[in-house]
Amino acid sequence: MTTLPKAVLSWSSGKDCAYALHVARREGLADVVALLSTTNEAFDRVAMHGTRTALLRAQAAAVGLPLIEVPLPWPCSNEVYEARMTAAMAEVRDMGVRQMVFGDLFLEDVRAYREEKLAPLGVAAIFPLWGRPTAALAREMIASGMDTRLVTVDPRHLDASFAGRNFDESLLADLPAGVDPCGERGEFHTAVVAGPMFSAPIPVRSGEVVTRDGFVYADLIPV
Repeated sequence: MTTLPKAVLSWSSGKDCAYALHVARREGLADVVALLSTTNEAFDRVAMHGTRTALLRAQAAAVGLPLIEVPLPWPCSNEVYEARMTAAMAEVRDMGVRQMVFGDLFLEDVRAYREEKLAPLGVAAIFPLWGRPTAALAREMIASGMDTRLVTVDPRHLDASFAGRNFDESLLADLPAGVDPCGERGEFHTAVVAGPMFSAPIPVRSGEVVTRDGFVYADLIPV
């Protein structure tokens, strides 16, 4: 029996990383032993997505993996980000991890950046969803039983009314032309509260919708 290499998964709380975990487990790509997430110290939320840290921790419990949190100041320079990530990756290497799994789909510059930063650490980057057509992938995610909510919307690309909506067939039908079905260009970000990667759904209620720093955030509160 072949022993799978140990891996940590870059976890943002959204659908792409969650489905990447599901595919990595299903296809035996790696032995994912922990999740790694960056959080915003000032707001106690996931960086970019705005997901509450309490929900982030509930997700980790639901997938049955320890969570490595990397707190970042706000605002955060690239130098500080890289320093704190380097420290976190040193911790990961001490766990015997030699791979890191990402949910990226097609942005070549993002992939190249990840590979460049991990290479000196002797950690390989794994992309289970890479290159898959995003319209088909979005429908595959929905069909798998994932319960996903839009928690951040960039109003430059998508109307603010999409914030808080379920990521479902109805939403896909309503997306304007030019918006990626998976929001891969940052048009929107999501949080997952149920799916085949979870042991049980996470009960949540919708909170307020606010505009901050040019983005529209729909709060999702674990109950």
